[in-house]
Amino acid sequence: MTKHALLSASAAHRWLQCTAAPRMEAKFPDTTSEFAKEGSLAHKIAELKLRSYAIEPISHATYTRRMNKLKKDELYQSEMDGHTETYLDYIKGILLSYKVKPYVAAEKRVDFSQYVPDGFGTADCLIMAPKELHVIDFKYGKGVPVDAANNPQMRLYALGALSAYQFLYQFETVHMHIIQPRINNFSQETLGIEQLTQWAESVVKPKAQEAYSESAGQFHPGDWCRFCRAKAQGKARCEFYAAMVDTAEEKHDPTMITMPELGEYLKKAKQLKAWAEDLQEYGLSCTLQGIHVPGWKCVEGRGSRAFTDTDAAFKALMDNGIDESVLYERVPLTLAKTEKTIGKKLFTELVGDYVEKKPGKPTLAPDSDKRPPMDLTPKAADVFKKIED
Repeated sequence: MTKHALLSASAAHRWLQCTAAPRMEAKFPDTTSEFAKEGSLAHKIAELKLRSYAIEPISHATYTRRMNKLKKDELYQSEMDGHTETYLDYIKGILLSYKVKPYVAAEKRVDFSQYVPDGFGTADCLIMAPKELHVIDFKYGKGVPVDAANNPQMRLYALGALSAYQFLYQFETVHMHIIQPRINNFSQETLGIEQLTQWAESVVKPKAQEAYSESAGQFHPGDWCRFCRAKAQGKARCEFYAAMVDTAEEKHDPTMITMPELGEYLKKAKQLKAWAEDLQEYGLSCTLQGIHVPGWKCVEGRGSRAFTDTDAAFKALMDNGIDESVLYERVPLTLAKTEKTIGKKLFTELVGDYVEKKPGKPTLAPDSDKRPPMDLTPKAADVFKKIED
């Protein structure tokens, strides 16, 4: 069984803000999802490719056997090949930028307990060259874009790598990379060693000690709650959002809202929506277990109809004069499904010239979103109509 640290690097963005979270989360089972299992498989494929290329000599037969074993997993999808190749290509680019091949480590356990009690984690890839350290993290998920800038998980991995290898390489700079190929998200943060260790001493160390203590810890609800195992049951979060609603109701201003107010209301509405969905999911799970939630009950949703035996049903229809062409539709696969079926590389090679990128529908996003704002300046062609002769 995999051992998990109470103050894990992956949850650092949470316990650095809410120091009471780790002890609260420890009361709940550490469950996993299909998405997490899928990501774990993709990491294993990425690790095999990286080891074969940069770490240890693996014969073609051994590599093929190991890869085929991974591909037999029920969660394997052909697109994993393309995305793990993107990960490997990114690392190749770093390695080839040096005249002498740097030392590479894959799935390396790093210890940062110098700053975080019992703190350890596993870095996907470490590249060590004289005076320069690269910490690379492969993110297979596509639901939430992850940025390397100010990323505490990456910084803790870097601190762990420094603890193990600083004596040998005398690092002066650390480069932290996030590779999230499924959404074409690549980012990097570069820090000097003094800047990184200063952050660890002034920010991480006191927060970690507070979070690790069994008697201390302060609740501080916020956006970081969405991945907390106690996100629905935590009373601090409920009181935080309930107060947000009460504050909005107290104003009783009948006039039109201003643009600054709209901006604030949009932020609150987004957080309140997420909180409401978490509460509803928790409430349903309680009623399904027979726990009474006053004012609420579990009811049967809208049902659907389905054939018990489609082939037999269609045979009966055709035996009674219904033409087969009426019963079946020939529908082409979507572009995304076609690419997924045959593989990104072959898809691009064969039909890339037939693909056009259409602009997406205008979407409201916070200023922190990495996408540039749309150019809404009117074009002359849009304003003036052509005069026909």
